[in-house]
Amino acid sequence: MAKQRFLEKNYRQNPWFRQLCRAFLSCKTEAQLADLWRDVATLAELQALSERLEVASLIAEGRTYREVTQKTGASTTTVTRVASFLREGSGGYRRVVKKHHRNQSSPAS
Repeated sequence: MAKQRFLEKNYRQNPWFRQLCRAFLSCKTEAQLADLWRDVATLAELQALSERLEVASLIAEGRTYREVTQKTGASTTTVTRVASFLREGSGGYRRVVKKHHRNQSSPAS
């Protein structure tokens, strides 16, 4: 089988991508999810993905790009790209950041 190329217009229909989504959805615990992430991604990829989510959280809090860059060590290119996806992306960052913020501000039980 030829190597799959993801395109913006059709990546969601790609069987490999759909299989990956189902694999992540099958995890029942944070530990299972962490194990899967570690098996499918390098430490550098995990760091980059984690950094992007932190950048998105800080931007959503209203931090300036300069503050975000200084706090995370992310490049200005990364900060700008994440901000662009927050504004005009598929809504993934917005949903996760909103849910994370709601969970952080909920009173402890």
